[in-house]
Amino acid sequence: MIDKALLQKTRELSDQLIALQTPIRILDAINWDKQTKEEFFRQKCQKNPLIDRAYYQQRDLGFVPSELRQAFSTLHRNIINQLGQLNPIAQYMGKMCTEYKTVLSMLEYRGTPEFHDLSVELFGHPKDLFHAGEPSLSELANMLDKPLQNLLIADILPDDPKNIDAVDAVRILSEQVNASMAGINVEVMLSDGIVSDAAAGANNIKLNQDVKFSQRELDILEVHEGWIHVGTTQNGLAQPYLTCLSKGTPSSTITQEGLAVLTEIITLKSTPRRLSKLVNRIQAVTKVIDGAEFVDIYRDYVAQGLSKDDSYTLAQRVFRGSTPTGLPFTKDIAYIKGFVLVYNLIRVAIQLGRIDRLPLLLVGKISIDDFRLISQLHDLGVIESPQFVPPHFKDLRGLATWLSFGRFIGDLSFEKLENDYKPLFL
Repeated sequence: MIDKALLQKTRELSDQLIALQTPIRILDAINWDKQTKEEFFRQKCQKNPLIDRAYYQQRDLGFVPSELRQAFSTLHRNIINQLGQLNPIAQYMGKMCTEYKTVLSMLEYRGTPEFHDLSVELFGHPKDLFHAGEPSLSELANMLDKPLQNLLIADILPDDPKNIDAVDAVRILSEQVNASMAGINVEVMLSDGIVSDAAAGANNIKLNQDVKFSQRELDILEVHEGWIHVGTTQNGLAQPYLTCLSKGTPSSTITQEGLAVLTEIITLKSTPRRLSKLVNRIQAVTKVIDGAEFVDIYRDYVAQGLSKDDSYTLAQRVFRGSTPTGLPFTKDIAYIKGFVLVYNLIRVAIQLGRIDRLPLLLVGKISIDDFRLISQLHDLGVIESPQFVPPHFKDLRGLATWLSFGRFIGDLSFEKLENDYKPLFL
């Protein structure tokens, strides 16, 4: 165990880290304004939006990046001086300081190729390999896309109707999350300032006031935004010492989104179209790396049957922070990349008989890369077990059985199975 004086110092330094991080709003700093969209449609969707470095430079970040970066450096030095550079607490908070300095540099380079390079440092690249000799993330996405497209083309699993307006959706979702997340007061609210249909805060879920929802989509938001994003934030805030777990690092987005997608699937809330949308984000990022421009991605989405508004929104996700002819913001690869990493971690935990460790994924906004360090800090009494645990992690028997059986089935040759069973459907 670590002595109380050191733990109190940890709390003080952790709170300082949160204070430094608070003004940083990555998406607010890189999203395009409504006027850009309106002008794109006035041009009949034929010309790339007029976004360059000057467009981003005229936007006030609310802080001076160089000054805030220096403040993180000073805090990092204080952490080492007060806790010791070999201390696992110092190692964790030191990584956070370093990563937030990378974020600040990325925001300074908005509208330049360096913005893409720094986003790759934080979120990865679609052509990265998980293991030598195995498919890249973009190749895995293409492999997953084939069966999904077969389901979508057959149209035997149509989407639920989007017949719930935003006002009613707030009421319905509020009832759902506050019933399934007892003890956590989650506020569901309308917002006109988000690009996506919904977004999670520390204790709230914001719904786009201009969007209609299906009940299925609200069910997904309950488990994705509520159980995982709000849940892990609240678990981090409840930590007695490492309160910075409520914020995590930008790269922890990968594990967060992976947990959220896994939860959608395990709870049977997700749909082929939903998963196809996540796969398509990787494909879009890959196409831009290979030379596609904004209008190319926009037209791809329109050709897939999406509305013009949705096509613009999804294309903008890829280019935000960059330019319409530049390299992409790679955050959107986090969903499937994170799913693969979390799924494999759980499989290994089952194989090693250490499934009891898995709830530690929920102690805050952590990265799988830090899982060993988080486990060590938990054993030392620095980190407490999560207060809110979703049902599928609370009773691990079902999860363990499902994944163990999945491992067994996965070892069978699908090609041989397909040859045996395909005639039954012809």
